[in-house]
Amino acid sequence: MTFLFRDLSLDQKETKTFRLHLIYMALEGVILGVLALNEFVFIKSLHGTNYQLGFLFQFSMVIFLFLVFINEMLKRIKNRKKMLRLVSLLTRLPLLLILFFPRDTETVLAHEIYHYIYLGLFLIYFSGNIVIYPNINFLLKTNYRHHNFGKLYSYATSLNKVIMLVITFAYGYLLDYDNYFFVYALPITGLLGVISGFVLAAMPYQETQSELEKKTLVQSVTDSVKEMWSILKTNVPYRHFEGGFMFYGFSFMISITVITIYFHEALNLNYSSVAFYRNAYNILAIILLPVAGRLLGNIDPRKFAVITYLSIALYIFFLMMTSYFPDSFEFLDITVYYTLILYIIFHGIFAATMVLLWNIGSAYFCRPVEAGTYQSIHLSLTGVRAIFAPLLGVLFYELFGFTVTFSIAVFFLLMAIALMIWSYRRTK
Repeated sequence: MTFLFRDLSLDQKETKTFRLHLIYMALEGVILGVLALNEFVFIKSLHGTNYQLGFLFQFSMVIFLFLVFINEMLKRIKNRKKMLRLVSLLTRLPLLLILFFPRDTETVLAHEIYHYIYLGLFLIYFSGNIVIYPNINFLLKTNYRHHNFGKLYSYATSLNKVIMLVITFAYGYLLDYDNYFFVYALPITGLLGVISGFVLAAMPYQETQSELEKKTLVQSVTDSVKEMWSILKTNVPYRHFEGGFMFYGFSFMISITVITIYFHEALNLNYSSVAFYRNAYNILAIILLPVAGRLLGNIDPRKFAVITYLSIALYIFFLMMTSYFPDSFEFLDITVYYTLILYIIFHGIFAATMVLLWNIGSAYFCRPVEAGTYQSIHLSLTGVRAIFAPLLGVLFYELFGFTVTFSIAVFFLLMAIALMIWSYRRTK
């Protein structure tokens, strides 16, 4: 590890930040490894409905809509470290209540209230991300030099995915052994979320005085909306970039919940198989991430986005083809479909590129001091499409079936690709 730091030629501030970034991403790898099966746990172990499943995914995204109103307020908070620690405690610790959930199917089916408590706990959990995610970009962009930004982020993300890979597979097998093992895993996840928030808060940051502190709440909200609108209006390449994300995001959100239903109802997979398909692609993603990080640092993010959008279009296509070519074999209690091997390959390319594009792509359109604001706009627009897209995906499935729903998703991805190519040629 010492050799890695020396080989990267980092300055003192970058070195400290990178160490903390690695610890943070390691902890988040454990958390994401557990949450990778969260929707499947809800539908298989807790027997939630399709629309409730749509709400569970929707909560993870729609909360970003509130950044429209609080972005300016976040900027005027002097003590970001205290804010991150407090938010981590308030939004992660409630997962401890899952320890009191029943551990048998009869009780769960007899008391639907557990579905709503589960949804409520994760609404609280995801709400913390509207504070944490913009600050990640702000802290990293402030401490990493431009030419190191994508590279260091990709290295930390590779570690994140290695840990996530191991945890998801282990968690899947434990859930097959005990369908209610989540009552132990999720509270531990909450505790790790608190620790990761404290690690993030330890990153170097020089508090500064700002006139924003003198503004009233109404003025702050008004200024936040005006600033976001002004950026989208004047920064044309960034506006096109976010336009592509709107097409992609709609496609992703209408398909992601339906894919979970597809695994459960069409393919009748067990937890081990779902863990395999939800995570095997990360093996390829881990290999590709350093390459993707360097690539994003050297080409326009819109050109990079074309690779990302094409890869997800292909993985959805091969997933859809499984209904028509259902040949498979069994391996270690995992049902392996031949068409889903191609799904895994293209999902790996998507995972390696999207994790960079979604988290730090917006930072390439602005100065370092503006990175938090640009990511807030990006996340706010994620919240806008999350208002309707996840539930619309469930509606499409129930009205038209899997094939039509997945075809609609692919169509919107082709629209996103076309917009990125047109935008890059028009405004380089």
